[in-house]
Formats: sequence, structure tokens, C-alpha cells
Amino acid sequence: MLEILIHGLLLGFGLILPLGVQNMFVFNQGANQPSYVRALPAIITASVCDTILISVAVLGVSLAVLTFSWLQTVLYGFGFFFLMYMGWVIWKSKPDEYATQRQSEPKKQILFAASVSLMNPHAIMDTIGVIGINSINYSGAEKWMFMLSVILVSWIWFFGLAFVGRQVVKLDPRGNFTAKLNKISATIIWGLAIYMGLSLWR
Repeated sequence: MLEILIHGLLLGFGLILPLGVQNMFVFNQGANQPSYVRALPAIITASVCDTILISVAVLGVSLAVLTFSWLQTVLYGFGFFFLMYMGWVIWKSKPDEYATQRQSEPKKQILFAASVSLMNPHAIMDTIGVIGINSINYSGAEKWMFMLSVILVSWIWFFGLAFVGRQVVKLDPRGNFTAKLNKISATIIWGLAIYMGLSLWR
């Protein structure tokens, strides 16, 4: 079970680390709100949306694979190439300028956080194309452990990201810190791609 927990934590961390629209919005809410508590609507909304996407991906993809066993090979192959490509995109990416919008009212925070979480093709592909595919390795209690570990990463990450935003944003106006984070994330994702590639030969 420990191996499953570590697998879920590493996968969740590798996928959530790139500072795209969703992450940069939460980051900036932490930096721009007058207090940390005022950023909670954005933090909680992003966390709940990720929980929904992860749950649907794990349970839905698993059901499909159980029904059509040949999908496992196809999905693993797709996941390998998708992760390799995504790692390259993340390595070359820069923080999304659209995420710097300031949304002060709780209602606006919730609506914007939900839109960049649930209507973001990249986030959907992350959960269905990567997390869902990796979940087919497990069943029963192991599957729940894997799913909950990935979800835990999202909640810890968003709460921590808003806090870090309050501390870092004024010290990093050129985005050098976020660029380094993307490099680390790309390396982790490439490692996961290799892991999935090796699984095809087992």
C-alpha cells in the first residue's frame, strides 16, 4: 500500500506542479487578497473541482477497461506518448498571463476557479488520460488508496500555493521561480512516462 500511496502522490504532484491558468489564479488570489481567508473561495473551489475530475477519471476509465480489456494496452500507449509530449510542452512553457486577473469577490473567485478547472481541456486530459490510465493498475482498496492520494495532493497544493503566493509574488516579478518549477515538473512527468512505457512490456 505504501508503494501505491507514493505512486499517487508523485503522479498528482507531477501533474499539478505546472503553473497554468488554474494554479496561477489560486497563486495570485493568495498574493492579491487582503488576507489568506479571503482567498479560500478560490482555493476550495479548485480543490473540489479537481476531486470531481479525479474521481470520474479513476472510476470511469477503470469501468471501461474492465469492459473492454484491450483498452488497457491502447490507453497505456496513449498515456506514454501524451506524457512525453506534455513534459516537453511544460518544459518550454511560461506562466499564463491570463491567470493574473484579480478577482476579489467570493462569487467571482468561485466562478473563475470552476471555469479554469472544469472547462480546461488540459486539466481534463490530465485526469482522464493520465490519472485514470494509471489507476487501472489497481482494484478494490488499492484503487481507493491511489485515488485519495492524488486528491490529497490537490487539496494540500492549492492551500499551500495561495500561502506561497503571499510570500513570493512580490519577490519574483519576472517569473523566474515559476519557470524553474515547470522544469522540475517536466522531469517528473517524463519519469512517469517511462514507467508507463515499461508497464506495456510486463
